[in-house]
Amino acid sequence: MTNYFAKQSTVGVLRFDHALHSSDKIKLNRESNSTLTTTTDRRPTRAPRIGVLALQGDFDAHRRRLEELGAEVLLVKKPAQFDEIDGLVIPGGESGTFLKLLGEEGFEKLKQFVRLKPTFGTCAGAILLAAEVENPKQAGLGAINIAIRRNAYGRQIDSSIKEGKLGNSPLEMVFIRAPKISRVGPGVEVIATEGKDNLPVVVRQGSAMAATFHPELSDDPRVHQAFLDLVNQCGSDTPVRRP
Repeated sequence: MTNYFAKQSTVGVLRFDHALHSSDKIKLNRESNSTLTTTTDRRPTRAPRIGVLALQGDFDAHRRRLEELGAEVLLVKKPAQFDEIDGLVIPGGESGTFLKLLGEEGFEKLKQFVRLKPTFGTCAGAILLAAEVENPKQAGLGAINIAIRRNAYGRQIDSSIKEGKLGNSPLEMVFIRAPKISRVGPGVEVIATEGKDNLPVVVRQGSAMAATFHPELSDDPRVHQAFLDLVNQCGSDTPVRRP
């Protein structure tokens, strides 16, 4: 399998010479419909620039949804593009293939980005963000204190559309070879659930957010809007580099 990021290294190699950081400590306000607040009233002065990791999966559906919500979108295909964005979406696909395409160096750079800036993973992206991966075990970014089981909803033929809940509101959810969150650790907020057992399907910890389904394939924009709200409220003390 081609190491995509290694292949791109002749074009430009990402260097984190200037550490990105955020001085805001995010507070989860559970009393106002789980809305994120910050210790400062930081209002965005421009539309957020969101990167969508465009190595595999339906990254273009994420692009369209984010642009509909007013974000500027960059399809990330080279590691040098990580320092040009305010937040990142890791789409669905196959998590093991993501790891192979990233390569060791690309994975470490992605891991550093996820520690510092808002990141949203869907399906395979959620698997990569998890602290623990089962069926089989796999390295992850460790950004969210959850255990997640790959392909827990069955094979491609078992894909389905279900109705879950975002808070107390109904939400259409498209599951395609979806993983299942089997453990939610301390510090993780459950945003959306599915089924009679209220299985967690959207979770958040700090500036990382994960969904086990494909919100980009439904007409409801609220999950992506929640991520954009997170990006706006996190802010950044490091200017985004423009090409």
